[in-house]
Parts: sequence; C-alpha cells; structure tokens
Amino acid sequence: MMLLPEPRDIPPRLATGAFILNSGLGKLKADEATAQGLHGMASNVYPFLGKLEPGRFTRLLAWSEIAVGAALLTPVVPTRLAGLALTGFSGGLFGLYLRTPGMREPGSLRPTQDGIALAKDSWMLGIGLGFVGAGGSCARAASKGRTRRRCSR
Repeated sequence: MMLLPEPRDIPPRLATGAFILNSGLGKLKADEATAQGLHGMASNVYPFLGKLEPGRFTRLLAWSEIAVGAALLTPVVPTRLAGLALTGFSGGLFGLYLRTPGMREPGSLRPTQDGIALAKDSWMLGIGLGFVGAGGSCARAASKGRTRRRCSR
C-alpha cells in the first residue's frame, strides 16, 4: 500500500521543493565566476570541498538540489525520507550561515544584511526536522483501533 503525504505536509513540500528545484536548475547554467564564488564560499567553511574543481562542485551542488527538490515534490517519496534529505542538505547550508564571517550580527543569530540570503536556510532546516519527526499514519491507525505494529510512514 502506497502512503501519500498527509494533507498538512503538502504545502511545505510544494513550496520548499519548488524553491530548491529552481535553485538547482539555475546552478546548472552557472558561469565560471559563479562557480568559483560558490566553491570559494563552501570550501572556506568546509575545507574538504577545496579538493573539487569549482565547476564540478557547482554541478554536484546543482544535482543535489534537483534531487532534494524532486523528492519533496514527488508524492510517492515518504515525507520522512524527503525530510531526511532536506534536513541533511539544509543543515549543510545553514552551517555556511553560522560559520561564514559577516553573515550574523556579533554574538547573535540575527543575520546581517549580507547574511539574509543564507539565513533562509534556517526555515528549510526547520521544515526538514518537522518532516523527520512527523507522526505519520500511526495517529490515524490508533484512532481507528489498529495496532501500532502496522504504523509506518
């Protein structure tokens, strides 16, 4: 039996999935200067990424965004699984926000003007964590008198 997303999960899956998919599709067309900028920022925070060539890094990033966006937009992908993908991806992006100098006001999580573009990753992380912790069909099954053994998502 295929479980479709709960109605409450559909709006955040659509909004977040479309946002990430669009971002990934845009990065597929990135020029060399954009690729170098993305790679430079990421490798400053995550030094192991410095081993990748900027163009390759940008293509991998683009395809990662496309995969996560598509998972969120595809109803047959369980919400928890899509949430795991979103949490992992947005957690890495949120790490950029937390670790890049000048993105936050000193001693605060509040973004500077430069940090607003990266601060949006906090809501994607929150949505992903919400999906991972979603109740799934167990609440429906319990209300119908079914045993918890059959609950899954």
